[in-house]
Amino acid sequence: MSKTILVVDDEQDLLDLMEIILGGEGFNIITASNGQEAVNRLKIELPDLVLLDVMMPIMDGWQTLKNIKTTQETKHIPVVMVTAKIGEDDRARGFREGATDYIGKPFAPREVVNRIKAILK
Repeated sequence: MSKTILVVDDEQDLLDLMEIILGGEGFNIITASNGQEAVNRLKIELPDLVLLDVMMPIMDGWQTLKNIKTTQETKHIPVVMVTAKIGEDDRARGFREGATDYIGKPFAPREVVNRIKAILK
């Protein structure tokens, strides 16, 4: 059975790109355009992994990560931050708050695929 990935980003072009890249690798993709939408999706469907942007309207990635990691039903789900916020402090915060991995934008599609596969092994 193929794994499901929730991609959370406020840029539709990036959501579309991830659907093409990851869908082409056999993953099921569900999307959300902000953190609140992601939290709502997680109440309906539990993915195997979450790709999460930081800078989004309504609920940013930090608030979303905290929600995922403090909710009993979702705290086990690996979260990979995919963001332009690539400073050392941002990366440290991501790992401190429970992210499994941290990928800076812009990224190489193959790198994202390889990291996801390594985490889901």
